[in-house]
Amino acid sequence: MYKVGITGGIGSGKSTVCKVFEVLGIPVFYADTAAKEIMTQDTLLIDGVKTAFGNESYFEDGKLNNKHIAGIVFNNEQALAQLNALVHPAVFRAFDAWEATIPSTVPYTLKEAAILFESGSYKLCDTTILVTAPYEIKLKRLIQRDGVTEEQIKARMDKQLSDEEKAKLANHFIANDEHQSIIEQVLTLHHQFLKSAAAYKSNQV
Repeated sequence: MYKVGITGGIGSGKSTVCKVFEVLGIPVFYADTAAKEIMTQDTLLIDGVKTAFGNESYFEDGKLNNKHIAGIVFNNEQALAQLNALVHPAVFRAFDAWEATIPSTVPYTLKEAAILFESGSYKLCDTTILVTAPYEIKLKRLIQRDGVTEEQIKARMDKQLSDEEKAKLANHFIANDEHQSIIEQVLTLHHQFLKSAAAYKSNQV
């Protein structure tokens, strides 16, 4: 099935864009949500986390010990890379399992991930979308949504690639700048993807 990856920096509004695609009947796989779920569901991942970070990574009831994990990977790039090396393949497995449940009548699927490019998962997509927004707008959205400070927001942004770096890898763009219509931009891409998906399907026959 034709796969479209979609990403954007925090506060860009990529989730809002995904909702529009869902209204058009396109299934969306939310990788960040899936990652949280599989931390306590994927046995391979659980075993890997325990081996790497200790059995205390999980409580007796099976829940993840977030405080323990955070204490190890916070400001430790090597430990964070080790955790990501365990989580990313598990998310890929979850996506494959999810996609297997999608009816063949669906033209294409959308994979939403905050670190689509950083994780390398964009390479498994047929095309990608980058949702962008001016810094001031992202700042306003995050302060209203999360009640955080500008310093905290900047620290979170610094952990992701910049929009300029992501733009070098993206195929399509949606500007969520409160001036251009999100719906019109999504519809334009939707029609393009329908054509690409049809061509992709004919080549698979």
